[in-house]
Amino acid sequence: MDDVPWLRDAFRVSRTATASSTNPWLDNESMRVSAGGGLVDPKDPGKDPRFRKLVEAILFSRRFLKTYNLVLLGVLVVFTAWHWGEKFLLWRKRRRNTMRGKDDIVTSAEEAEVWSSSSSTIEGSATPPEIHDQNKVDVADETSPLLSTQRPRSTPGIWRPYYILKSALQYQPPSIPVINKTPPQNAVSLLVIAWIGLIIFYNIYHMPLELLYLFVFADRCGILFISNLPLLYLLAAKNQPIKLLTGYSYESLNIFHRRVGEVLCFEAFIHFLGMWAVWYGLLRHLGFTLARFVFNRVVLMGLGAFIAYEVIYFTSLGSFRQRWYEVFLALHIVLQVAGLVFLWFHNPTSRPYVGISLAIFLVDRLVYRIWLKSTSHPATLTVLEDEETILLSANWAIDERRSVLAPKSMKHGWKPNEHIFISIPALSRKHAIQSHPFTIFSAAPTTVTQDGQDQQQHAWFNLLIRAQAESGFTHTLLQHARHSPQTRIRLDGPYGSSHALDVLESSSTAVIIAGGSGIAVAYPLLYALLHPPAPSSSDDLESTPVKPSNRKVKLLWVTHSPHHRLWIPEDKLKELVDWGLDVLIPPPTALAGRPDVRDVLQGWVDSERVGSTGVVVSGPDGLVRDVRNTCAGLIWRGGDVNIQVEKFGW
Repeated sequence: MDDVPWLRDAFRVSRTATASSTNPWLDNESMRVSAGGGLVDPKDPGKDPRFRKLVEAILFSRRFLKTYNLVLLGVLVVFTAWHWGEKFLLWRKRRRNTMRGKDDIVTSAEEAEVWSSSSSTIEGSATPPEIHDQNKVDVADETSPLLSTQRPRSTPGIWRPYYILKSALQYQPPSIPVINKTPPQNAVSLLVIAWIGLIIFYNIYHMPLELLYLFVFADRCGILFISNLPLLYLLAAKNQPIKLLTGYSYESLNIFHRRVGEVLCFEAFIHFLGMWAVWYGLLRHLGFTLARFVFNRVVLMGLGAFIAYEVIYFTSLGSFRQRWYEVFLALHIVLQVAGLVFLWFHNPTSRPYVGISLAIFLVDRLVYRIWLKSTSHPATLTVLEDEETILLSANWAIDERRSVLAPKSMKHGWKPNEHIFISIPALSRKHAIQSHPFTIFSAAPTTVTQDGQDQQQHAWFNLLIRAQAESGFTHTLLQHARHSPQTRIRLDGPYGSSHALDVLESSSTAVIIAGGSGIAVAYPLLYALLHPPAPSSSDDLESTPVKPSNRKVKLLWVTHSPHHRLWIPEDKLKELVDWGLDVLIPPPTALAGRPDVRDVLQGWVDSERVGSTGVVVSGPDGLVRDVRNTCAGLIWRGGDVNIQVEKFGW
């Protein structure tokens, strides 16, 4: 390549050029004005038109791609405004429902005083029938009526386009043939497609279709890769500002993290092929051997980064991750750091992006997850009746002392529907450095007020853990629990979003649908919705608890085995029913097949002629899709329905 100084210097420019760089021939003091009025460097390489074309294209790419992060910032601002606007509307609806509930409580108290001589055993609401004894839990059979003949009120024509659009965005298409993969809801798919379209635009805009510009195209793919690195690491971090701004916790953003990773690996692959084509089509003919090309320090570091991120991608595929989760986890951590180190030495222009990405990774892992949010507690392991499920229990006194700026850890309690990462060093050395996510099965700690004084809170912590395979963390824990019920656990958390609870609290009818161990998501939400307000004095302790609002709360729990019904003790379920829960537990699917969840949900929503309905679903993908699409159909008909999906698996 020494015989082609213009090409050699073009490569050098590509490694150091930034958005603020100027044309190199304009910086030489020996410039002179050509006959045509342009500036020419008599020392070469600037006088070579091929060098000028390449450098101008490279510098344009740097300046053009500088706007990419501004576009992403604009998208973040839009989602932030959307989130806080939605949060304000939910707060208004929740406040309105609370005020209506207080009025109903006062009215009920006045009626009770007038009719104190009479009593009734008919309380609450059920679907169906509309009236039943609350001390009894409904168990559906084939003869139970599921549909109501009532229909929601028609929506004014002016709002029809809004409901059609909302329904279409909520709909989740069926599984894609051949690859057997179910796409997400249309709203998420459109957002991902829009972002991929943006990436393609930045790849090809102002890119001449000439062989000479193959190097420029490969270079632009590489710059797009490093420009998206901070986004990739930010979406993966458990502790990041996106949740504060948009309300979406990291697990909700995981699908975008995966798509960003896939696109970046593809960009790296195109960058690799482009550079290989430059060697094969040009440098090889100039005497630049393959060994000399590969073992060049810049190329070697680039190959290291390329291999690291491609291995991360292939080990992140569901088929690999589900079989060897521990291997996936270890490689994911080690190769991320290795890839960043290789990139640092591969190209100096990547170093600001690499530095930001490494800072995000280290602050999240070391500062937050290992130091600030990590707590250790003694715990009890109980193997339940099905012999494949573990109930992990622990308790501790809540620490009320916490700085406003310090992150919340488990010693300060948690909120409904939050989850944690758990490590159990007693299992083995490798498990001491591994952490696995689980939804908190127990109700969130609440403040107890008595005689005008706030009593110290106490945390009663439970996890419901099902052994998923013949090897791995859950299987090892099951074997350990059978001969050693006492252990010590390390918790990292809590994590999650309050959006599901906000949706339910702002609705006049709250519907929770759980499939199997999805009850771990449902129970804390039900407790938060139905738990009566604490009495303010000792005189109130003898009074009958009242519902916190006039909200109707319904639960549909689909179980696979009769033993799974025992995951919630009878007294706990009866307590929820006494507080006003309308619960329907169909026969186990292992005995009676899958229930018609669509008809049950439609019947519940159709029976409410006024107000809004909030739906939260947690369970297998098939159940989630059925519930989501049923809600989409109800929205299409003009129903005021809001749905939130809570995944209990990653």
